[in-house]
Amino acid sequence: MGSTVLQADGLTKRYGRRTALADCTLSIPAGRVVGLVGPNGAGKTTLLHHAVGLLTPTSGRIEVLGRRPAADAAQLARVGFVAQDTPVYGTLTVADHLRFGARTNPGWDPKLAARRIAALGIDPDQKAGRLSGGQRAQLALTLAIAKRPELLVLDEPVASLDPLARREFLQSLMEFVAEHDASVILSSHLVSDLERVCDHLIVLVASRVRIAGDVEELLGSHYRLVGARRDAAALPPGVEVLEESHTDRQSTLVVRSATPVDDPSFGVEPLSLEDMVLAYMAGAAAPGTDPGTHAAPAMEVSR
Repeated sequence: MGSTVLQADGLTKRYGRRTALADCTLSIPAGRVVGLVGPNGAGKTTLLHHAVGLLTPTSGRIEVLGRRPAADAAQLARVGFVAQDTPVYGTLTVADHLRFGARTNPGWDPKLAARRIAALGIDPDQKAGRLSGGQRAQLALTLAIAKRPELLVLDEPVASLDPLARREFLQSLMEFVAEHDASVILSSHLVSDLERVCDHLIVLVASRVRIAGDVEELLGSHYRLVGARRDAAALPPGVEVLEESHTDRQSTLVVRSATPVDDPSFGVEPLSLEDMVLAYMAGAAAPGTDPGTHAAPAMEVSR
């Protein structure tokens, strides 16, 4: 596997006057479990559909594993995909799905597929339409990983599952990553799930990438400042305010800064991943802003 699994430069998708993805520039390193997060309608599915070759750009370009997505059968075999709602064929049995996977994927691992289904306690003769939501999700994941992909792309696969089924799905995902050294891009609006499994993060808001980078480094460059009320414009150069709130006496600011904030008038607190993501969403949704045209450029952090 190369050093980069996905490279996008100015990737843009428009439908008439509506922009679904705007000037997306990303470089995702290999070997990461990437969380793609943002509100509904932010462009997450559009980006992932470009990555697996279901969409072509209006402008810009995207490469996956060094090649154009879905360029040929060999390229398709290198990428596994689980779409929204983990679609399966309701009238086919679980065993039918595994046979279909074997016939359509040259690198299919029948032992891996059978072992996963047995470990999950799923009856191979059961029709997929009669499985629980969690079992359908696990079947879809099995079909994706038994082709032994280098990159696994998951579009909100756990959104409709209960907490136990979500946990079991994510555990299965991490077992696959550990065993096969694959890269993963996982789209979700459930930040708590991403926080447990992801080491790289992309935040999409209003069709634009707002920030991207390794989670540890991103958290190290974001802070909450609490102190006596003051104008955010008085902060030192290089400190960007993402979100602010004020009372008569106190100001609370969520900021990003490449260097630690050294201001004795503020108490400095670390942020959780969820706090950081919500600050970007709230900033884009603030009254009087137009995130589609005035969003700050993406801050990308890489090793």
